[in-house]
Amino acid sequence: MFRSMKGGRPAAVVAAALLFLATACGSGQETAAPSAPAASAPAESAPAAVFPVTIDHKFGTTTIPAAPARVFTVGLTDQDAVLALGVVPVGTTEWFGGFPGAIGPWAKDKLGSSPVPTVLEDTGTGPQVEKIAALKPDLIIALYSGLTKEQYETLSKFAPVVAQPKEFNDYGIPWQDQTLLAGKALGKDAEAKALVDAVDAKFAAAKAEHPEFAGASAVVATPYEGFFVYGSQDARSRTLTSLGLTLPSDLDQVIGNQFGTSISRERADLLDQKVAVWTVPDLVKDVETLHKDKLYADMSVVSEGREVFIAEASDYGVAFSFVTVLSLPYVIDRLVPQLAAAIDGDAATKVEQPSS
Repeated sequence: MFRSMKGGRPAAVVAAALLFLATACGSGQETAAPSAPAASAPAESAPAAVFPVTIDHKFGTTTIPAAPARVFTVGLTDQDAVLALGVVPVGTTEWFGGFPGAIGPWAKDKLGSSPVPTVLEDTGTGPQVEKIAALKPDLIIALYSGLTKEQYETLSKFAPVVAQPKEFNDYGIPWQDQTLLAGKALGKDAEAKALVDAVDAKFAAAKAEHPEFAGASAVVATPYEGFFVYGSQDARSRTLTSLGLTLPSDLDQVIGNQFGTSISRERADLLDQKVAVWTVPDLVKDVETLHKDKLYADMSVVSEGREVFIAEASDYGVAFSFVTVLSLPYVIDRLVPQLAAAIDGDAATKVEQPSS
């Protein structure tokens, strides 16, 4: 199933809330494909000797015969990995945020003087094949995606497609793998590894500065259909574990083979961790609603002030859900101070919202 999501929430939210983030940030920016679209703009062309390259994925293997010049990103966050490697896509897929070209503020400087990519929105039925074809891509990247075999085969008729890896759930690819696979597809393996190493070093520095994070239990949730909790293969959860925190030991037994699920009230204990990170549409109304729920309000995570709330429609909230090689440094600078304030267990310590 192609994952139609807004604000990092399940597809059902779109139907139930009529694309709730569209009302908060503006709808996805679908634009007609230009008759003569500009090519992707690589900062440095990959050496011809690198190609052809072959990449394994969920539906088999894809061979890229030559350095691509026109890249379209079907994966909802794949544009960040491509931009980080010095290539501006001809087109991107809107997830949420409403940014021009689906390029967040943490990645905007990577555009340089290149045209803003054409944005096509996932309408819930998968990629808009005809409009993608009109952009004449010579490579389609669908790493952070839920591409189906049928969609893969259709897109492959007019360009090589690098689909999501089989080792992870759909939308479960770690940002490191996303970056490295994008690097391989673009003939920029060394550059991709250097990017990953730099972000890993930033995580390591944060862990060293905050030894109290080591082994502390944590969970990421959102107030959808009660309590929606994200599993270990969700990128947001991986951000916490990369900082040294741990997830509940039985989390995936409850989540199952998916990125997250609404848990029963009988399993609301999953929320009572050393720290609970909530993404919410409204930092006032939704927090008040959660704290009026007696089952949740009586937990020590609440009474001891060990909650972090992130406004999902803010730039920070979108970056927190993107979890890419470009968005993570932006997130770490904002999330770490919040976690440190929450994890001390002192209700008097206020968990401040980032100023920008």
